[in-house]
Amino acid sequence: MAQSTGSVDFTVNNETYQTWYKIIGDLNFGIPPLIILHGGPGMTHDYLLPNADLHTSLGVPIIFYDQVGNGKSTHILDKPKEFWTVKLFMDELDNLLGKLGVQEFDLLGHSWGGVLAINFTIERQPKGLKKIVLVGTPASMELWVKSARGLLEKFPKDFVDMMKRHEEEGTTGDKEYQDGMWEFYGKHVITLPQPLPKEINVSVEALEKNGTVYETMWGPSEFFATGILKQWSIINKLEKTKYPVLITNGVHDECQDLCVLPLFERIPRVKWYQFANSTHMPFWEERERYMKIVAGFW
Repeated sequence: MAQSTGSVDFTVNNETYQTWYKIIGDLNFGIPPLIILHGGPGMTHDYLLPNADLHTSLGVPIIFYDQVGNGKSTHILDKPKEFWTVKLFMDELDNLLGKLGVQEFDLLGHSWGGVLAINFTIERQPKGLKKIVLVGTPASMELWVKSARGLLEKFPKDFVDMMKRHEEEGTTGDKEYQDGMWEFYGKHVITLPQPLPKEINVSVEALEKNGTVYETMWGPSEFFATGILKQWSIINKLEKTKYPVLITNGVHDECQDLCVLPLFERIPRVKWYQFANSTHMPFWEERERYMKIVAGFW
């Protein structure tokens, strides 16, 4: 399997940053590549590497990249919160496609990556886009919080009260709260036994070392939004989606049905598949089934 890595310049307000990428396959082979958009915001591409299986099954080139702010791309620690916008990351995706000479392509976005993908699709209406896969992607962050808080409320009352106390007191960095986050994540984000695969750990460790993007755009945890994405919604624009879309989530996903239902109801050409034995990472939890479903969309 041919692989290559590199970086492209990404200029914002006369400052130039680097976007790191990894290509599986050959962009000159004549098949539109699949661009993989990682979640977070502020994670890295590593935890999504199982999607390289799609190169084997479909023969499509695959482009992974670390969004600016973390991973192997430029870390930016000195910008005000206004710097971190959805537009910034749409501009970065546009720039990457242009610098790599990609004219026709497909998108697969996971979680925040799906938010970026559907936003990019509707706002930019890219001529070369063929199809979109949205994995664990909400139609609005209000619905995401409602979903995640609803799942949190099913935990024992003492646990829920403890988590709420830390949120109210501004002590979400406390070990007790952090441990509680991982107890939630173990039921609704990734259910694989410990130790987790190294690819997941690489992304988690990157986020823990540099939480700038995640904390600024989202907040302290998956179920406690305080950042600029808190008010984000694409619901009223979904009818503008011109491309075929596959949406997926897991039965036990933090992105519950109420999050994705507007996508299914409002996107003109759409399919929805739910993984019975998965939470938020079906590409790990039901890898073979996931690849079959996604490949079948081609």
